[in-house]
Amino acid sequence: MSEVLLRSLALAATSAGLLLLLGPVIAYLNRRPYPGRSLIEALLLTPLALPPTVLGFYLLLLFAPDGPLARIGAPSLAFTFPGMVVGAALFSLPFAYTAYREAFRALDEDLLETARTLGAGRLRRAREVVFPLVWPGLVSGTLLAFAHALGEFGVVLMVGGNIPGKTQVASTYIYDLVEGLEFAAAHRASLVMLALAFALVYLTRQLEERWRSATGSRGRSRSR
Repeated sequence: MSEVLLRSLALAATSAGLLLLLGPVIAYLNRRPYPGRSLIEALLLTPLALPPTVLGFYLLLLFAPDGPLARIGAPSLAFTFPGMVVGAALFSLPFAYTAYREAFRALDEDLLETARTLGAGRLRRAREVVFPLVWPGLVSGTLLAFAHALGEFGVVLMVGGNIPGKTQVASTYIYDLVEGLEFAAAHRASLVMLALAFALVYLTRQLEERWRSATGSRGRSRSR
């Protein structure tokens, strides 16, 4: 179980880290209306309504040794850990993106304009104005993506194949235990995952409350 749990944590951390690198940029660009934004957001949020096996199936076709990526010289990611990371990141994207987007939408545009008027460049505005205001939302979204990837089953099963010692993670390990009628071991593994899930969701909610409290305080202070 320890090896499987470590692989699951590595999968969740890597996919959440990937989303943290790319997601805030997309969310920042989508904080204001523009032609086609609804279409872009619908595409980003589609995994919410999509069965994970469907996404996993199409990723498997994409990553296959004779798939489209292989035809242009890319290595096959089917039944590999990197392929699972891509699948988990795509399926967790809506959770991270929604939190990132709301954090950036709550930014006070007048404050950003004041910083620009005072001569602060883009990097300085991002470092000294934007990041201090949005970091709870970024952490919250990343934790949600981490928790979602940690418990993901359908996508990682389709893309990774549940290979013991290579691509087997906690969710597929528990599935194997139940299939083998090893209910006591499945119960122990499930309790570990339940505790992790509860701790992550609780921490996420605490961060969201802190962020809402901070933005509410700033709003009240501006109205005085």
